[in-house]
Amino acid sequence: MTPEPHLQAGAAVKAADRAHVFHSWSAQELIDPLAVAGAEGSYFWDYEGKRYLDLASGLVYTNIGYQHPKVVAAIQNQAARMTTFAPAFAVEARSEAARLIAERTPGDLDKIFFTNGGADAVEHAVRMARLHTGRPKVLSTYRSYHGGTQQAVNLTGDPRRWASDSGTAGVVHFWGPFLYRSRFYAETEEQECARALEHLETTIAFEGPASVAAIVLETVPGTAGIMMPPAGYLAGVREICDKYGIVFVLDEVMAGFGRTGTWFAADLYDVVPDLMTFAKGVNSGYVPLGGVAISAKIAETFAERPYPGGLTYSGHPLACAAAVATINVMAEEGIVEHAARLGAEVVEPALRELAERHPSVGEVRGTGMFWALELVKNRQTREPLVPYNATGQAATPMSAFAASAKSHGVWPFVNMNRTHVVPPCNISEAELKEGLAVLDTALSVADEYTE
Repeated sequence: MTPEPHLQAGAAVKAADRAHVFHSWSAQELIDPLAVAGAEGSYFWDYEGKRYLDLASGLVYTNIGYQHPKVVAAIQNQAARMTTFAPAFAVEARSEAARLIAERTPGDLDKIFFTNGGADAVEHAVRMARLHTGRPKVLSTYRSYHGGTQQAVNLTGDPRRWASDSGTAGVVHFWGPFLYRSRFYAETEEQECARALEHLETTIAFEGPASVAAIVLETVPGTAGIMMPPAGYLAGVREICDKYGIVFVLDEVMAGFGRTGTWFAADLYDVVPDLMTFAKGVNSGYVPLGGVAISAKIAETFAERPYPGGLTYSGHPLACAAAVATINVMAEEGIVEHAARLGAEVVEPALRELAERHPSVGEVRGTGMFWALELVKNRQTREPLVPYNATGQAATPMSAFAASAKSHGVWPFVNMNRTHVVPPCNISEAELKEGLAVLDTALSVADEYTE
C-alpha cells in the first residue's frame, strides 16, 4: 500500500513524545525519534507517507512481520472472551501456549514459566539456577546482551552494563569464541573452540567450581554481532557444566522462534541446556511475553518447595493467545523453513558478493534471517570502522551508513561496527532483494571512510 501523508497528525505525535516520553538508552535532548503512522508485513511508514523496509524487525522480534491478520484476530477474539486473568489459575490460552512452546524446545525443557519479556526471563533463570545449586556466582561472556534489568544488565558483556555494574551482582565475565577478533590468538575455528573452552574451564577453576551456579550464554550472540559459535563449543560448555554441577542456561530471546532458520538456535548445535530463555519472536512482539523453559531436574527442585518468584502478568491471556496464533502461523505457513531457505539461497550469497566489492566489509556471519556485516576501516589490520563504543563525531562513519540506508527506504539495525540483516522471517524474496540493493548503496558510503 502507499500511505497518505498526515503531517499535522505526525507533528502532534512527535510533540507529545518529546514532551512526555522518556526513551531507553538515550540522552533525552539529543534524540529525534521518527513518528510512525503504521506498519504492515515487512514495512512501516511515517506521517509524511514514506515507507521503510524494516531490516531490523523492530528490535529483532517481528518474526512474522507487522499486523499478521491471524494473530491480530486471535488477540481480538481473546480480548472479547477473557481479556486478563491472574496467573495462579489454569487458562486455556496460557496452557496452550506452554504446550506449543514445550513441543518445540529441545530435550526435556517441558515446563514453561512465563514472564513479561526477555530481561525478566533471564532474571528468573538465574534465580532458579542459584536456588537449584545453592551457589552464588554466574558466568557470562563479554560481547553479550541479556537485558536491561539489574541482574540481566550485569550479565551483559557490552558497554550498556557499565553504568549499572554494581560489582556485587555475583557475575564473572569471560571471553567466548569469536575467531575474527580472537582473544586466544587462534588461527582456525578448531583452535578458537579448544582455546575458548580451556579459558572457560580455567576461569571456573580460579573462581572455585563449587561457587558457580550457572553459565549463561546467548546461543548465537545477537546484538554483539551474530557470532556463530564454532562446531563443538556449545557441546563443550555442556560437558563442563555437567562436570562441575553447573546449570547451563541458553538465552534464545533474540535467536529463537525461527530467526536462525530453526525453531531454536540450539537445534543447530544439537545441545540441550538446563534452562532456556525466550521472548521476542514467541508472538512477534505483538503483546509483551517472555519465559523460561525448564528441564525436568530443575523443575523437580520446586516440586514440593515453592519457587519464590512470580509476576502479576505471568502468562497474560492476550500475550499467550498471540503466541498460540504466532506459533501456529509459523507452522502452517512454513516460516521457519522459509527463513532457512532465503538465508542460504539469497542472503548469504548476496552478502558475500557485497563483501568482495566493498572494502568496508570485514566479515559476513549468520544463518537463516540472522546476519551481520562486520564493518572495518582497514581489511588487513581489521581496524573497526569506528572506535569501540564510539559516540558523537567518532561514530560518524556508522551514522552516515545508517542515514544512507534510511534515505533509500530501508531501516537498518546498526550496533557499533556492525550492521545486522534481520528482516521478518517471512519476508518475500523480492522484498529481501530490495533491501540488499539498498544495503549495497549504503556500504558505498561506508567505503568512503576506509583506508
